Amino acid sequence: MKGAMFGPFFVSEEMSDNDKTESYGNEIIAAIERATGLDEIEKIRVAALGRSGVVTGMMQALGKLPKEDRAAAGKSLNALKTGIEERLAAATRKFEAAALDARLKTERVDITLPVKAGITGRLHPISQTIAEVVAIFGEMGFRVAEGPHIEDDFHNFTALNIPPEHPARQEHDTFYFPETAPGQRKLLRTHTSPVQIRTMLKEKPPIRIIVPGRTFRSDHDATHSPMFHQVEGLAIGENIHMGQLKGCLIEFCRAFFAIDDLPVRFRASYFPFTEPSAEVDIGCSRAGGELKIGAGGDWLEILGSGMVHPKVLANCGIDPAKYQGFAFGMGIERIAMLKYGIPDLRTFYDSDLRWLRHYGFTPLDTPSMIAGL
Repeated sequence: MKGAMFGPFFVSEEMSDNDKTESYGNEIIAAIERATGLDEIEKIRVAALGRSGVVTGMMQALGKLPKEDRAAAGKSLNALKTGIEERLAAATRKFEAAALDARLKTERVDITLPVKAGITGRLHPISQTIAEVVAIFGEMGFRVAEGPHIEDDFHNFTALNIPPEHPARQEHDTFYFPETAPGQRKLLRTHTSPVQIRTMLKEKPPIRIIVPGRTFRSDHDATHSPMFHQVEGLAIGENIHMGQLKGCLIEFCRAFFAIDDLPVRFRASYFPFTEPSAEVDIGCSRAGGELKIGAGGDWLEILGSGMVHPKVLANCGIDPAKYQGFAFGMGIERIAMLKYGIPDLRTFYDSDLRWLRHYGFTPLDTPSMIAGL
């Protein structure tokens, strides 16, 4: 039988054009199935679809066919080309996955091996500060609660007694997702308070939690970041009062900054989700242009607090006539900057190893109230 070789593919000259197309397809598919690696797949691709490939040549020869035969031949060739491309892509993915598996096996790291001399990792100040806060409030009986970063309007705003016209709901302050239904869209949580709502909805009092986590707001400068960390606290039970809130936060501030006589004051303020509400200030000195935490005749605001608003309790199915509670919240970056003398918030996220070596912490120095912060 007479025939011709096109790359690695042989086709008889006695075949019709349709039979040739089908034969080419069968030959190429069989070659792909026999391939044992990416190199062979690439050779098949070049032989079939390259500039001088079989299928490319057949496509170029369509113009020489009688006009009445071109449409059918073109349709057949396009189907052949698409089928070959799909099979080549599938084979490529298969061999790439196998190559990655083999590479991962050979490059596996034994984490039980001792660290090389002179190489030490550092904990980021954010991680260290969160651990310190958890250690302090953990001693007071608080447990850690977590929740999703993507929230809905109810958990992030409505349940917290934040009115529809509140500035926090505006586009310039909040990262919204596209609408899923008219008037309904998800958002990146603007505070960790939604975790308080989720906890009160699924648990019955008494409740005592702290909620460290990431939050998101549309702001960016030396003291603001579009992504930052907060820790909030919530205590719900019978006969909880403002004095307990004050005692809890005074002890926290003095433990965190390691100053036994640190002056702490509470100023009346307003938050939609607490009533009464108070800002918490700590004593400081700004003598000589240097900020120093402690007694010094000046004050620095560090967190907000208050008694949980009765409407928030009712929104979560908790009887405000029987239960009361307090809540507070603070920025992790802010208290870390104050405690460790970090002047610019943006450097927290620059991924600069020199900065981390300077401000970072030894991984084994786990904060605790017994061993120290």
